[in-house]
Amino acid sequence: MNKTVLYIVGAVAIAGFWVSSSYNSLIPLDETVQEKWSNVQNQYQKRSDLVPNIVATVKAAASSEKEILTGVIEARASATKITVDIHDAEELAQYQEQQQGLSQALGRLMMITEQYPQIQSNQNFLGLQTQLEGIENRVSVERTRYNESVKNFNVKVRSFPTNILAGIVGFEKYEPFKASQKSQEAPDLINAF
Repeated sequence: MNKTVLYIVGAVAIAGFWVSSSYNSLIPLDETVQEKWSNVQNQYQKRSDLVPNIVATVKAAASSEKEILTGVIEARASATKITVDIHDAEELAQYQEQQQGLSQALGRLMMITEQYPQIQSNQNFLGLQTQLEGIENRVSVERTRYNESVKNFNVKVRSFPTNILAGIVGFEKYEPFKASQKSQEAPDLINAF
């Protein structure tokens, strides 16, 4: 056999091994991102499922706060109807904005409940409030885990020479969660009171 043929066969074998190895290393990273995204959505869904119970409990004792209650219900509807492609920065930003809107509406509702001692002494409400706090904490944790998995995937997809293979087989960069513009602004404490 000719040495040239051996070199060609060897080069093709090495290239084939590299393609296989690179592709196989992208699969678990991609699956991890998908898993972490599912965990984020799961926590948001738990929070959304809790909203009707919170609204019903508050409504029973504070029916005069109809505007706040309606705001929470509308924010929940907006947050649950949106679908998102986690490769699309704009869609992810819209999703995040809707979820932030629900968080803000729930925050206003919780502030209002402090004016009603009968709500604050209601064991059902206190249990729901504790669940909501726990879910909000888990949302934060899951978003952090999602962002870490996105970073790991994106580093791999953007690194040479894996980026060539990723482009050929269709692996796209994922979008991480980013802090909202409002969260980056300093609060106006002077006019808040």
